[in-house]
Amino acid sequence: MDNMTFGKYIPMNSIIHRLDPRLKIVTLFIFLISVFFDAGFIGYGILGIYVLMCALLSKIKLSHILKAIKPMLFMMLFLMFFNIFLLKTGDLLLVLGPVKIYSGAILQSAYIFIRLVLIITLTTIMTSSTKPLELTLAIESLLSPLKKVHFPVHELAMMISIALRFIPDLLDEAKRIMKAQASRGVDFNEGTFTEKIKSIISLIIPLFISAFQRAEDLANAMESRNYNPEARRTRYQILTWNLSDTVALAVTLLVCFVVIVMSFLI
Repeated sequence: MDNMTFGKYIPMNSIIHRLDPRLKIVTLFIFLISVFFDAGFIGYGILGIYVLMCALLSKIKLSHILKAIKPMLFMMLFLMFFNIFLLKTGDLLLVLGPVKIYSGAILQSAYIFIRLVLIITLTTIMTSSTKPLELTLAIESLLSPLKKVHFPVHELAMMISIALRFIPDLLDEAKRIMKAQASRGVDFNEGTFTEKIKSIISLIIPLFISAFQRAEDLANAMESRNYNPEARRTRYQILTWNLSDTVALAVTLLVCFVVIVMSFLI
């Protein structure tokens, strides 16, 4: 549980922290589009340099980013394994009985690994450098044109904010339950597969009960304060777009444009 870093804000005085949260969301969206263009290793190298610069400017420790990547390693290896043994493109490199491994399969597996690492790294930088409240305001601001078609923008932004806010709390609650279960003789690391499933169930059930209790307490607190999602409200914190945001957006567009153009030239 200590390796889960998504949703944890790290207060620091950095350039990335001071950027407009709307810019961070738009930048992440543009990056997600460009990273899936097949621009070769040179293109992914350009995106990697861009992500590295964002990490350095955010002053977030490398260990924090690696903790975010570590839980996803199994999924990465799982996808790479299936691509290597199922794709039949490129030159034949190796024959292992009935299994044939091709160069195209290895190349695509490497691309998948690089894409996931870049996406997780940039997403971690965004969530670690942006407060949940700022993300809520940014999402609501970006989706504000949908209010004209009566889309519940405020309610959606509020749900996302609450979800991000309670991710660290639920992780802490899970650690507390695991310690309580371990003190009663439950072992989450050893035993047969059936015993491990039972151990996980003994963790999930109280965690769900705790999550529903937190949700009920929060709903009661909001109702007691006469919360009305349809009411007009003022903002204590006003989002402002500065020159640094314009420069950051221009750099992002330039990098992603170069990568997309390279994907068509290769």
